[in-house]
Amino acid sequence: MMDTIGFLGCGNMGGAIARAVCKAVDPKKVFLANRTAAKAQALAKELGCKTATNAEVAGDCDLIFLAVKPQMMEALLEPLRFTLDERPSRFVLCSMAAGLSIARIQELAGEDFPVIRIMPNTPASVGEGMIQYCSSNVTAEEEEAFLRIMAPAGRLDAVPESLIDAASCVSGCGPAWVYQFIEALADGGVACGLPRAKAQEYAAQMVLGSAKLVLESGKHPGELKDAVCSPGGSTIQGVRVLEEHGLRGAVMDAVIASYNKTKEMGKG
Repeated sequence: MMDTIGFLGCGNMGGAIARAVCKAVDPKKVFLANRTAAKAQALAKELGCKTATNAEVAGDCDLIFLAVKPQMMEALLEPLRFTLDERPSRFVLCSMAAGLSIARIQELAGEDFPVIRIMPNTPASVGEGMIQYCSSNVTAEEEEAFLRIMAPAGRLDAVPESLIDAASCVSGCGPAWVYQFIEALADGGVACGLPRAKAQEYAAQMVLGSAKLVLESGKHPGELKDAVCSPGGSTIQGVRVLEEHGLRGAVMDAVIASYNKTKEMGKG
């Protein structure tokens, strides 16, 4: 069950998941296909995988990751409909395209094939991803196998499909905003005299440790924030400035803007 794994697309997100998957299974059982063959070849060389054509992945692999952008999904699946329909063995499609429902993936693939829909993020490549998933026509055994294969990518959480777009706009889009925050923190450190490399290291490790404390303590972020803010101290002055500049409102607006765009893509 799920002995062979294929990737249709080897971009940033497909590559991140492939790196994680190759920690759970024999890389020789992972097949990479990409519109630009050189990209698949480079990743296969890095991971010890094999390259293949789209048709070979669609015809032979037990678990098929559809790792292309939403607007490219129809062009990817339309030529593969016959191949998928004629397969004698069972297989599972796994989509990571934002905004495209399971029903839409099945429509584009031509039948109600088993589908797992995931919303991963790029930290999956270092084993610290947050991946929400939902599924249709997938057996309990297949889901168990899928979770085992994906375990090296990070945390996985089953959610109703009605919530997966909102989830993706927090953890899927969120890394970009966190990188902006880390960069801004480092810029501030440089402005205060720190060397760039040290400022970036301090900012990144601080974010990593703070996130781990939220997850492991179970405390509300506001409570943890208060614990850092001594009366009359320097931290509360920084908090005051961030509040004056609308940090929380801006972050909330970013999530909502991403959510609205995701819903718009799903209608396309």
